[in-house]
Amino acid sequence: MSLEFLITALIVVLVPGTGVVYTVAIGLSRGRIAAVAAALGCTFGIVPSIAAAILGLSALMHAGALAFQVLKYAGAAYLFYLAWQTLRETGPVAIGRPEGGRKSLAAIARTGCLINVLNPKLTVFFLAFLPQFVSHGSASATAQMLAMSAVFMAMTFAVFVVYGAFAALFGEAVLKRETVVTWMRRSVALAFAGFGVKLALASR
Repeated sequence: MSLEFLITALIVVLVPGTGVVYTVAIGLSRGRIAAVAAALGCTFGIVPSIAAAILGLSALMHAGALAFQVLKYAGAAYLFYLAWQTLRETGPVAIGRPEGGRKSLAAIARTGCLINVLNPKLTVFFLAFLPQFVSHGSASATAQMLAMSAVFMAMTFAVFVVYGAFAALFGEAVLKRETVVTWMRRSVALAFAGFGVKLALASR
């Protein structure tokens, strides 16, 4: 496993995206343990994309316009739903909280997982990303890609947990101020809506 892969993967993971926004929002509103659940969900949400890339299915998705478009718009719709749900809540930010009850850790992880599962760009990304670092002429390309995928997932989880932990540190102080909470909710909703628009306009 090359140093170039490790550095590139770390940079990709560190760049804030939808999963980071979700994990940070959960950390701010629910604390460190909930942020870990969000990070875990987001991490496992990339498994289908990695599996598709290794099996070569992402090439079919790249060629098949209908499959890509359906998944793309489903993902965008889900992000818009999260944005709307965040805006309509009152009190502390509680993304995806079921009516009448506090959202469980399993539900937090499930939402994080869906955010990545419904993003077809991830599948195409891994198809283009992983093969670049496979040794030329290697007889164990699949094994190498599996190993790199495991490292990428470990990095994703670790970085997201750090993001969420820092957010949790500031959560208690932030949530005591209603004005701050209101603007935080609007910012999170705007971020989700922005990611939704970006995904809806994405090309293969």
